[in-house]
Amino acid sequence: MKMSDLVIVSVDDHISEPPDMFKRHLKGDDLASAPKFHTSPTGANYWTYQGMTMTSVGLNAVVGRVPEEYGMEPQSLEQVRKGCYDPKARIDDMNVNGIAASLNFGSVGGFDGSRCFHKAPDLTLAVKHLRAYNDWHILEWCGFDRSRFIPCALLPTWDMNATVTEIKRIASLGCTSVTLSENPTRMGLPSIHNAYWEPMWKALAEHNITICLHIGSGNPPPHASNETPIEAWITTMPMSISVGAADWLQLEALQRYPDLKIILSESGIGWVPYFMERADFSHSRHKAWTHSGYGGKKPSEVFRDHFMTCFIDDAFGLQNLGAIGEDNVAYECDYPHSDALWPEVPEYLWKSLQHLTDTQIDKITHLNAMHWLHHDLFKHYKRGDLTVGALRAKATADKVDITPISSGGAAPLAEGEIKRRVTSGDIFRMMAKQANVA
Repeated sequence: MKMSDLVIVSVDDHISEPPDMFKRHLKGDDLASAPKFHTSPTGANYWTYQGMTMTSVGLNAVVGRVPEEYGMEPQSLEQVRKGCYDPKARIDDMNVNGIAASLNFGSVGGFDGSRCFHKAPDLTLAVKHLRAYNDWHILEWCGFDRSRFIPCALLPTWDMNATVTEIKRIASLGCTSVTLSENPTRMGLPSIHNAYWEPMWKALAEHNITICLHIGSGNPPPHASNETPIEAWITTMPMSISVGAADWLQLEALQRYPDLKIILSESGIGWVPYFMERADFSHSRHKAWTHSGYGGKKPSEVFRDHFMTCFIDDAFGLQNLGAIGEDNVAYECDYPHSDALWPEVPEYLWKSLQHLTDTQIDKITHLNAMHWLHHDLFKHYKRGDLTVGALRAKATADKVDITPISSGGAAPLAEGEIKRRVTSGDIFRMMAKQANVA
């Protein structure tokens, strides 16, 4: 296999939603009361909903910008690549990057909807607007090309009856995955070990819908203090999902629903072998008094049965693929976040795959994603049309512009200049400032 032969599916990308996202899916009072997109006098974009203000973009949309301008820039859709909010332009950017298909998480509602809908004062109204969000995401964004985009819906988990109803509805629309909080207690809901969730587990299993747990969707991002340099925080982000993974690995519903599948989104993979080793050791040493049960299996066996992890750039993890499981790993691009390797994903990925067989490469790059997400990538396309080589040839023919974007963000250091390191507290203050742009 050559790099140009790769077929790459990304199981974790993101959208900065367009201003008109609700207009074709709501009308009357429902549309009038839906989240609204605004532009401040300084040009910053933001959303409002039921008295709340949410920033539109920031560090989550820096793909294509010169690295010196990474940070809490940009603040408006005019400062980002059109692929952040337009599905046609996104496919152009996927072609440049050799990405055959992509699953996308939203921004305005948060990865799991908790940033907007779950916090709304009027939760009855929020159910209507969350449903409309799913309609836009499934029918409009993913509907632009159902082979190239993989739908992932939000659920109104504050209302279990509405949640089960929505699961059935999105399944009828062809959606095969949902995004949930890894720790719903952060939203005032019962823990995943509470009987409250049983109807949801049952409905998800019955409709073959996969659960996506995105890092930062519940458990707080790790940082020692507000003076901690932000790079320390960024460094530990992928590994921190192990906290949620340990909690979900103890989920008794996994024994009742053997086909229930969970993807740890933006997780990395290098930490997984020791995590499974430690889970097995802890269980063997403490099961007599903790009374935990895995249906007669080791925790590591349950992990391989129910969990898939993904990586952006993780050479160590791929070197230890046998300890993780070649059926439990997928690729993620993370477009348009700051970790994304756009437009050079194939070059970075290929360097890490050299020791693997062609079969293993196919599993990691697309077959595992297709299996875990019940997605038929080749329903409307031949494999040869979705390889890195074919997609990049199309991008060249379409003259997709990848000129770096610059709109006056941070400047590079002058020779000999030393600046104070950015801290976690700086980021919190920037976010608070942007949240008050109105």
